[in-house]
Amino acid sequence: MIGAGHTDRFLDDGEVRAIVRAGLDSLAPDGKRLLFIVPDGTRTMPMPQMFALFGEFLADRATAVDYLIALGTHQPMDDAALSRHVGVPVTGGRAGASRIFNHAWDDPATFATIGVIPAHEIAQLSGGRMAQAVTVSLNRLIFDYDQIVICGPVFPHEVVGFSGGNKYFFPGIAGADVINFTHWLGALITNYEVIGSGYTPVRAVIDRAASLVSVPTACFALVVTPAGTAGLYFGSARDAWERASALSSQRHIVWLDRPMQTVLSVMPPMYADVWTAGKGMYKIEPVVADGGEVIIYAPHIREVSVTHGRILEEVGYHCRDYFTAQPERFAQYPGGVLAHSTHVKGLGAYDAATGVETPRVTVTLATGIPEATCRKINLGYRDPASIDIKAWSGREAEGILVVPRAGEMLYRLRSRGN
Repeated sequence: MIGAGHTDRFLDDGEVRAIVRAGLDSLAPDGKRLLFIVPDGTRTMPMPQMFALFGEFLADRATAVDYLIALGTHQPMDDAALSRHVGVPVTGGRAGASRIFNHAWDDPATFATIGVIPAHEIAQLSGGRMAQAVTVSLNRLIFDYDQIVICGPVFPHEVVGFSGGNKYFFPGIAGADVINFTHWLGALITNYEVIGSGYTPVRAVIDRAASLVSVPTACFALVVTPAGTAGLYFGSARDAWERASALSSQRHIVWLDRPMQTVLSVMPPMYADVWTAGKGMYKIEPVVADGGEVIIYAPHIREVSVTHGRILEEVGYHCRDYFTAQPERFAQYPGGVLAHSTHVKGLGAYDAATGVETPRVTVTLATGIPEATCRKINLGYRDPASIDIKAWSGREAEGILVVPRAGEMLYRLRSRGN
């Protein structure tokens, strides 16, 4: 394992350079074709710095240094967005000699099936929650390269516990079957239980799927905040993730002494729709009092989901039990979309006899999405112009919490003990 991390300071440029150089040297990159799997713009990440270092240290050594954006099912990044992302001009998907590919998750020709995890293994890995064979497919582009290098940050995550590592394969560049399966498994456990909880059943399934990847794989796992890089680890995807997630649990969790009645999650512009801005609920749910409210404040957001909006307007946002009580009604919908729905809605109960759903907390959108749409998808509405963030701030003693730049820091109660 190569790397370093700190709870009380950030790595300086020299430390980052040394770790990146040592990590790349360990791959013996001379004459090899390297593909870096990296995040899109919805993650805080010093991508321009890493992009520059990879180019510098691999120049005249590797025969190819290309990049694949691990979109999962997010919208693709155009040249302008990619230019901002990597810190140099990108034209036609090229930055100098490097090609930058968007993962084409919606094109069946993208994928190659690399194996199947049998039902009996799934039953064991999932703790008995599910028992079905899962087809594992990945972007076939990886087979054009000699070495895969995952490079991305680690944060508390609603589906898998902590993001990063092999999650850049699944769902990052994966096919629909394994994406929908792992997300629905996370939903069955619930965001409340999964997020920030270390090695989870979902992580176990992802690591098992990654064991089917035949191309040599290494990983740079970062622990970052908007203020700097607290940790950078290089090694196998599993080992680097373990070190980074341990540090993330110290750098990315805010502990409160008592629950909050109202939380205003102020979402930064990198979240362009509710599909991504739902993190303003995921990371806050553990500290909201029963009967409380989370307000996702994002006047810039105009869409429920750029890619899944039609389905979400049909399904709406509901707690887990709403779906598990009506499996036939929702069988045709993607598990990943249903999972997002439950994560945003949060814990709750559903009485199948009466058809009454009782969420634990109320989730309200203060966005550019019209009130009629909010009601249609079963979320609350508030006019963002009616909210004065300064007036709401500093009122924790009253049970009101404002979270600036919400979506990456996880909030937890000390009394819960985890």
